[in-house]
Parts: sequence; C-alpha cells; structure tokens
Amino acid sequence: MDASIRKALEILGLPSLVTRGEIKKRYRQLARRHHPDRNAEDAEKMEEINRAYETLMEYVENFRFRFDEEEIARQNPQVHHSDKFKI
Repeated sequence: MDASIRKALEILGLPSLVTRGEIKKRYRQLARRHHPDRNAEDAEKMEEINRAYETLMEYVENFRFRFDEEEIARQNPQVHHSDKFKI
C-alpha cells in the first residue's frame, strides 16, 4: 500500500479495509468537528482532512477502472468475462 494512502487512512482514523461509504461518513464527521467556522484554530487540521479525503477518493476512483481481463477472471473464476456475452 502506498505511503500516502496509509497516511490518509491514519488521518481519517480508518482501517485499511474500508468502503467508499465509510470514507465519506468519517470525512463528514471530522469535517463537522474541525470546520473553521466552528473553530478558526482548526483550519490547518481541516486542510489535512480534506487532502486525506481527496487522496482516498482519488485512489478508489482510479482503482475501480484498473481491472483487466486477468483481474476480472481472478475475482469471478466461475465465468470468464467474455463468455458472459456469447450468444
């Protein structure tokens, strides 16, 4: 796992196996707590939280589209991807 991903997970206080929904939920919790409108001293913490959230969401989005034929076959060994569309 990339060091920036590990750091982002640490900042948000999340485990390494986490869903997109859990990332969003945790971000919203922390954003409410550390928003600069509530406490001007938390502006730097909020920036750190924003960067961590953006890093994780970018990773999730990019990873989702990286699956090649081999990865699809590994995740679904019963049916080869191209066989699903044969008539």
